[in-house]
Amino acid sequence: MGITIGVDVGGTFTDVVVRSTSGSISVAKCLSTHYDPIAGIVTGVTRALAGSDPAQVTRVVHATTLATNAVLERTGVRVAFVTTCGFRATIPLGRYARVEEDRYDLRFTPPPPPVSPGDCFEVTERVSARGEVLTPLDPDAVRRVAAEIAARGIESVAVCFLHSYANPAHERQAAAILRESVKNVVVSSEVWPEIREYERATTTIVSAYVGPLMAAYLSRLRERLAGIGIHAPVHVMESGGGVLSAELAARRAVATIESGPAAGVLAAAGAGFADAISFDMGGTTAKTCVIRGGRPEITHEFHVGGKGSFGGRRAGTGVPIKTPAIDLAEVGAGGGSVAWLDPAGALRVGPRSAGSSPGPACYGLGGDEPTVTDANLVLGYLSSASIPLSPGLAGAALDRLAGPLGVAREEAAYAVHTIVSASMASAVHVVTVQRGIDPRGFALVAFGGAGPMHAARVAERFGIATVVVPPYCGVASAAGLLAGALSADRVLTRLDAPDPEAVFAALAAEAADDLDVPLAAATMTRSVDARFRGQAHELTIPWTADRAALESRFARRYEEVYGIAQRGEIELVSYRVRVTVPPPPMEGADEPVATTGGAPGSRRAYFPECGGHAEVPVHTRETLGGAGALCGPAIVEDAESTIVVPPGWTAMITGTRAVRLTRRSEP
Repeated sequence: MGITIGVDVGGTFTDVVVRSTSGSISVAKCLSTHYDPIAGIVTGVTRALAGSDPAQVTRVVHATTLATNAVLERTGVRVAFVTTCGFRATIPLGRYARVEEDRYDLRFTPPPPPVSPGDCFEVTERVSARGEVLTPLDPDAVRRVAAEIAARGIESVAVCFLHSYANPAHERQAAAILRESVKNVVVSSEVWPEIREYERATTTIVSAYVGPLMAAYLSRLRERLAGIGIHAPVHVMESGGGVLSAELAARRAVATIESGPAAGVLAAAGAGFADAISFDMGGTTAKTCVIRGGRPEITHEFHVGGKGSFGGRRAGTGVPIKTPAIDLAEVGAGGGSVAWLDPAGALRVGPRSAGSSPGPACYGLGGDEPTVTDANLVLGYLSSASIPLSPGLAGAALDRLAGPLGVAREEAAYAVHTIVSASMASAVHVVTVQRGIDPRGFALVAFGGAGPMHAARVAERFGIATVVVPPYCGVASAAGLLAGALSADRVLTRLDAPDPEAVFAALAAEAADDLDVPLAAATMTRSVDARFRGQAHELTIPWTADRAALESRFARRYEEVYGIAQRGEIELVSYRVRVTVPPPPMEGADEPVATTGGAPGSRRAYFPECGGHAEVPVHTRETLGGAGALCGPAIVEDAESTIVVPPGWTAMITGTRAVRLTRRSEP
């Protein structure tokens, strides 16, 4: 069995996990290189391989924020939009919902549309919602549009005709003509043939917008890896938790919008708890997701570039994307989040981050603004990291807050720690309480470089009694990549299709072709979107050919989502298939790692419950293995993170080296 590599590029750090042929793990964490993300990847991979033969690498799995950043920073390629005559204004008109800070702004300006109005074109054609051709496609109109697009120097086109999910013939004909003049043409019937014209159009546009960037990036990545002797296939994590080949990721770049966050949720799902909340806090953001029955929640629509919605889940606040994605909530709160005073003198933390350059003040790379990492270092919670940390520089940065606030340095640092914990708790609230889920019966699985330092404090806010910190928690997203299975999703809208099995069979064959594997070698999951007849929105439920059982599943799901027990005639709208090829099992991957005893150290740390500073025991995972149950306050140091055990909590090691924190009934 060969070596496998997982690479996660974050806003502050690039994490690499290497699993050897024997199943042993080696990790590397280095600062992300925003000017050239591949430079950081090569540095991390070289460090993590640590002398192993790169020719033995058989698989590289990558989580990337390239597509997300391109949308947020508007750095994608220029796109032309081609649609049915009469619908050219669909994209310029758009859709926007004002969030709290915009609601009473008399000078509010909506965000610009994803395609300039002048780059939107229309051609003569029309099909009905049932697929009948009402107006034939005019090839000459398409050629005129193609000539105009080429004359403007636009090299990427998104084609979305009305009701093309029901009959894609016109889109395919138009695409063939456009490709004679334009390099990159993306059609909605190939990207995501599902109802709702605006969402289908924006999904197609985003794919055309970031596709050329993704293709060029992955090509350069393979070349640079080959330069250090790695010729293995490169796979990319997709938003729904599966893994795509690099070639498919380039063709369907929109499926990688939530690539990075999805990997961490997979790691949390493997922590051994059927019901859990993943809590991933890195250098720039914190992300949460609910896992029920061992599987993360999946959404089939999310919004990119919105605000006030913890990652873009509030409809209308950004560009809607119709593709499966792990249902995450996200806040701009991480180790690099900058603490600052607003004009009224109130302390705020984030969403601006110091990132990897210049980074927190304690990194000694030129930053002087106080960050969450600086605060944790001043509090004594943190003593080491992947790079040397300077307590003196961190203290000087915190003094910039303490002076105006009129408090001691440690009190200012603890205020920063508390505020950022509250900010992250709001993300947990979104995925649980706001959706009618009681979080008290869930375990909080914490990871990321900063997550284990704040996890217990976040859990306290919800009455969560169990916190689990998995091994390699500081690079858990990269580790989760190695568990990702090669997969492809397909969807098709067919209102109450007379033969659902035929629809599923065709979708499965297309997905297997995407993966270049025989369907017999893969597993298939089927689901269907259903709604009460006359309603406008659907719910996704597992498929069964038994109509009574299907309607029962829909009724249970409807009550779960809306809190109403309702009955009535239902109709089936869209059919979904996920085809999956699991990765080969790795020797030793599931074997528990023995821990050893040893003498712990101690450190002076700040805990208000103890009256301020206290001398607390400091363990590593290895010494914790010989200590039995450890009562807080205490600190457990890990290679790439630090676990804070507050007063009232108990920590112990499990058989697989996970650290489990349990809240005591009596502090």
